[in-house]
Amino acid sequence: MSQSTLREMRPFDTVIRRARWFDGTGAPSEVRDVGLRNGRVESVSAQPLDTTGCPDVVDADGLWLLPGMIDIHTHYDVEVLQGPALVESLRHGVTTVLLGSCSLSTVHVDSVDAGDLFGRVEAIPRQHVIEHVQEQKTWHDAASYVEALERLPLGPNLAAFLGHSDVRTATMGLDRATRDDVVPTESELRRMEQMLESALAAGFVGMSAQQLLFDKLDGDLCRSRTLPSTFARSREMRRLRSILRRRDRVLQAGPDASHPHTILVQALHSIGLPRLGRRPLRTSLLSAADLKAIPFVIHLMRGLAGTVNRLGADFRWQHLPVPFEVYADGVDLVIFEEFGTGAAALHLSEKIARDELMRDPAYRAAFRKDYEAKYSPRVWHRDFFDAEIVACPDADVVGKSFGQVGVERGGQHPVDAFLDLVIEHGTAVRWRTTISGHRPQVLRKIAAEKGVQMGFSDAGAHLRNMAFYNFGLRLLKHVRDAERAGEPFLTMERAVHRMTGELADWYGIDAGHLRLGDRADLMLVDPERLDDSLEEYAEEPCAQYGGLSRMVNRNDATVPLVMVGGRAVWRDGAATEALGQERTGRFLRAGTRSAEPRTTPSAQVQQAQARMGAPTPGG
Repeated sequence: MSQSTLREMRPFDTVIRRARWFDGTGAPSEVRDVGLRNGRVESVSAQPLDTTGCPDVVDADGLWLLPGMIDIHTHYDVEVLQGPALVESLRHGVTTVLLGSCSLSTVHVDSVDAGDLFGRVEAIPRQHVIEHVQEQKTWHDAASYVEALERLPLGPNLAAFLGHSDVRTATMGLDRATRDDVVPTESELRRMEQMLESALAAGFVGMSAQQLLFDKLDGDLCRSRTLPSTFARSREMRRLRSILRRRDRVLQAGPDASHPHTILVQALHSIGLPRLGRRPLRTSLLSAADLKAIPFVIHLMRGLAGTVNRLGADFRWQHLPVPFEVYADGVDLVIFEEFGTGAAALHLSEKIARDELMRDPAYRAAFRKDYEAKYSPRVWHRDFFDAEIVACPDADVVGKSFGQVGVERGGQHPVDAFLDLVIEHGTAVRWRTTISGHRPQVLRKIAAEKGVQMGFSDAGAHLRNMAFYNFGLRLLKHVRDAERAGEPFLTMERAVHRMTGELADWYGIDAGHLRLGDRADLMLVDPERLDDSLEEYAEEPCAQYGGLSRMVNRNDATVPLVMVGGRAVWRDGAATEALGQERTGRFLRAGTRSAEPRTTPSAQVQQAQARMGAPTPGG
């Protein structure tokens, strides 16, 4: 008997029994036993598998077995260095995360520049960014960065974009990279090209760039300037895009919302010209959002994707498939960056200086003018009547909007009511509002669009403002609820595919499927716990950032088991001993598979399966 036959006859490492199995391709789901061996799916059987000698038998009757979900837009670049378990994503079934979004990565910049890039834009404490990069950085280029990541006890799998602001800063220096009157020299352009080529050779999925003008730098050197990527001119971007196009890698981009034509330009750049030998540029654009501020724009976005893809593009919108609810402590919220008076307040890091500014009658008048400018491009709806106070030392205002507080204070303008409370209580005034995704029927339409990708969670960033770690579970709930109401908009299989195999295939990474031979990155879901608890928020101290209280989700009953590479990392509401101590995840290199899935078992495998109770093909 051959060694391969003997190997197939060994006991399974894990058997998951009687789960509703989704393979991540969109194919019909079926109740199956699934056997795992050596970190891979070894058997998928309609009949009970032999569990003799198997140390881990999971009774999954009534549960769903899914491939681990993929989060295509995170900012874990800093946290992963000292908290590589990334448990806040893992516990919700996300087994693969992409780093390097929004032009930001830590591949080339030094620690101080990393602090200036990440601190204010992503609301991660600057001092901790500097400390983490300074303490952990052993790498000097993309290849050694990947090696450094793979030495960490990774929880989930990682893939990565190279950030354009990262390479621009490392090449030109942060000051020169953020000046309108400075253009990179030819040698600097060549160096940026070499950095990108090296990153793609190391397996990066592509490059992220940014044109959004309300993403501002932290620190003192260049404080309140926009990100370096926003200063790139067409020649620079054309050269970098040509590399991505030639290598068939992805450009993740954020257009300038204040200049809507930049959205069209990004979409048109995705179009290929086969007659001229120009392939499409795979483009993932931020983001398809049903904004309260501009309710009609989502329909233009949906139409744009379909049009350019029919013309030969490979264009996708990133989309958060849940209401985009944000929380804020006082004035500390990125949406204030989109207009002058809000950015002026955030420019000042000291409360005393901010309070002095907010008391100034001229400043207040200017803030009211910005607030009332109804037709300027915007993300925030600028309606303080749609902003609920959830915590404040003055208990009388809790549960009310700032607008309502102003009315009760004798008809005070909502801006003045807001500024007065911030001056009096600072960051102790905690409030929330929903920016987009507020219309369930529109969310359903977007989720079914071919030109849309599920993602944009921002996991790892905006620690006090947003918590979308469970966005995938919430989409499943939305689909399940629509099915039960007799108003389906996606099959459950298609919904799973949208968050797993579809993303893996488009980005070219070895993840997102649960077929024979695939790596056993998976999750169990209790469909009866896809309930209203998914919409609740909690707070948890974040050890990586000095115990700062982070907004999180807690749905442990919904996801009883998560495995990465066949190793249980989350079980019954708790991390396993392996998580954070052993490396279960790996760096996924674009265009590389560790093994091909098996759709038809070999004769030897069929014989072994027959002996173990599994059906042969057609059986």
